[in-house]
Amino acid sequence: MTEPGDETAGRWVRELGVREVVRRLRCGMDPLPGVSGNRWAGLVARAARAEPERDLAAARAAGARFVCPGDGEWPRQLDDLGDARPLGLWVRGRPNLRMWALRSVALVGARACTEYGTHAAATLACGLAERGWVVVSGGAYGIDGAAHRGALAARGATVAVLACGVDQPYPRGHAALITRIAEQGLVVGELPPGDHPTPSRFILRNRVIAALTRGTVVVEAARRSGSLATARAARRLSRFTMGVPGPVTSALSAGVHELLRDEATLVTDATEVIELVGDMGDLAPARRGPVLPRDLLEPATRAVLAALPGNRAASVEEIALGARTTQDEAIARLYELRALGYVERHGDGWKLTRQAVMSVRAGRHPC
Repeated sequence: MTEPGDETAGRWVRELGVREVVRRLRCGMDPLPGVSGNRWAGLVARAARAEPERDLAAARAAGARFVCPGDGEWPRQLDDLGDARPLGLWVRGRPNLRMWALRSVALVGARACTEYGTHAAATLACGLAERGWVVVSGGAYGIDGAAHRGALAARGATVAVLACGVDQPYPRGHAALITRIAEQGLVVGELPPGDHPTPSRFILRNRVIAALTRGTVVVEAARRSGSLATARAARRLSRFTMGVPGPVTSALSAGVHELLRDEATLVTDATEVIELVGDMGDLAPARRGPVLPRDLLEPATRAVLAALPGNRAASVEEIALGARTTQDEAIARLYELRALGYVERHGDGWKLTRQAVMSVRAGRHPC
């Protein structure tokens, strides 16, 4: 009878209960507070045409069930939406929605994405699935589809939250993908079987994705992308908001970069996502460049090595002055460096070996 996210209807249900609201709509009584006469008349007309028994039969035929607040399978984090909470969810698939939602992450982004975005989304989803996390997205083209496929490729768990009936795969080009998700994971929606999507329903669907999960990752999004609505909803609900950076020249990453300039956290792989949304101690590995042989030298030895000219031999006195140490100390360090292959003796002077000079120029270091 009502559209998803209707806070006025949600308030009626909270204050009066479902049965009383349905009774008043069915009987066409005086309008409940918060709506105009025209709006009430429209709701009464929709109530007269509602056929819940037909919807339940269509759901059973599609292998779906109806889950409402208070059921054992109801994800209680959806209650954070207040009066905008779904009145119920149609669920297609075998797993328990409540249990899966406890350890889930949303991965969303642009429909018209780049190859970079597709690769980033699929890699993130695969990494999350391999670590036991459920990947939630909207089943759309682009980033959503890449996220679902990445999780499925890892034989992991994924949930598609649709803006239409769960028996109506949308977009049509993803019919096979959504069928596979229903077989391996879950397909979820607020609208009864047979209902079609509209632009407003896509936006309202995003609040469910945000509330259902521990955090939302936006992979690619232009400044007007609908996926940013998911991130904003996640922020309002005090969920983690994350973004994957892209090229600064790409308009498809401009929306993500705006998120990152605000309050979102930059992430580049699954371990960094889990560090935010996971349990205490789920830390991403420390990021650092490769350890080079030169890094293992003692500071005094590195100072002597740095004091040697790159194109000629130098005396011990010159090297000691450059390293700010004594000549005896410099000689001891030079013999150590010679044993490691960094320097060689040239008469009374010392010079970098050819191997050392070539490796430094090429950005490599000798073993």
